[in-house]
Amino acid sequence: MGGLQPWHWVIVIAVFVLLFGAKKLPDAARSLGKSMRIFKSEIKEMQAESKEEAHPATPIASERADTPPAPTAEPRSDQRPA
Repeated sequence: MGGLQPWHWVIVIAVFVLLFGAKKLPDAARSLGKSMRIFKSEIKEMQAESKEEAHPATPIASERADTPPAPTAEPRSDQRPA
């Protein structure tokens, strides 16, 4: 009563051939393989990003929060507008 037996697979393959035709099946398998490769690469990329977030790099001097902000230049009141 477990998994699929060989004659089950024969029936499944016959149904696919009848539904899609023998000419379209290789194209469908190729598309499925391409989609699976893209999916796997995206999963690997997401895992790499999550590892980077877990161990962030040290910030550079311009990104550090402990440095005071630069003073802003205020216009002088003794100058007349042009």
